Amino acid sequence: MSSLFANKAVSQQKGLRVSDEEFIQLRDFIYEQSGIHIAENRKYLIENRLSNRLKELNLKSFSEYSYYLRFDVRRKDEMVKLFAAITTNETSFYRNPPQLQVFQNIILKKVLDELRAAHTKRLRIWSAGCSTGEEPYTMAIMLHEVLKAEIGTWDIKINAMDLSEPVLASARRGVYSDYALRTTPKEIISKYFIFRNNLYEIKPEMKRIINFMQGNLSDRLGLKRLERSQIVFCRNVIIYFDDNMKRQVVGSFYDNLLPKGYLFIGHSESLHNISRSFKPESYPGAIVYFKEG
Repeated sequence: MSSLFANKAVSQQKGLRVSDEEFIQLRDFIYEQSGIHIAENRKYLIENRLSNRLKELNLKSFSEYSYYLRFDVRRKDEMVKLFAAITTNETSFYRNPPQLQVFQNIILKKVLDELRAAHTKRLRIWSAGCSTGEEPYTMAIMLHEVLKAEIGTWDIKINAMDLSEPVLASARRGVYSDYALRTTPKEIISKYFIFRNNLYEIKPEMKRIINFMQGNLSDRLGLKRLERSQIVFCRNVIIYFDDNMKRQVVGSFYDNLLPKGYLFIGHSESLHNISRSFKPESYPGAIVYFKEG
């Protein structure tokens, strides 16, 4: 559910501009560190998103900022703030209901039935690009809706990963405004959230099956250490990668998935010309990618 780079906005700090050379330096650094590709016509994003970082660090140019990111003793702390600045998290609970209905009513039930038939109750789901937690919490709610009282007999974990530590901290808190719940059925809100101080807090039972973790989708070796999954969600993320990075990331999803596992990507995204490893399965309102095995 995580999305990167909101619509074009006017730079808040007039006069602070990034030169072509500075843009290339920062663009290449961001790509090296995260796999996020910033197109040539999006220089304004560097200016708009990073001007405040220069101001807070008392730096006079984007060249100085590039140097800071590469060599300063505090560069690791600044990397966290860089990733927070260049990523936005426009998301909500129950985003794209047709796709989620396919997940809950068809794919999830199929996977659970196959696990029961194999005499195991161990389920792993990877939410890649989990943002502030709406997607993995939605899946946790759906698991409770499908399994009901039986859920206590299962070993279930949703590994929810994002690049940005600040958004992960927000996800762990699990407190949301009504805007985040704008696409959520009212009966779900009353059942799985506690309303206090005009905010909605997800119930502890949902938190217990989610493991929020910092991770970088461009770090292929690091991703190999993640436990393997029956289902992977990565929605509205890979569209911000170039084709080479898309192939690498989708390859990591394929490697992580167990045989007969499923990959969900954003409804506007496609693996066409990216990977032929998966078998696309069409359902009303959604295409799901299946790993044969």
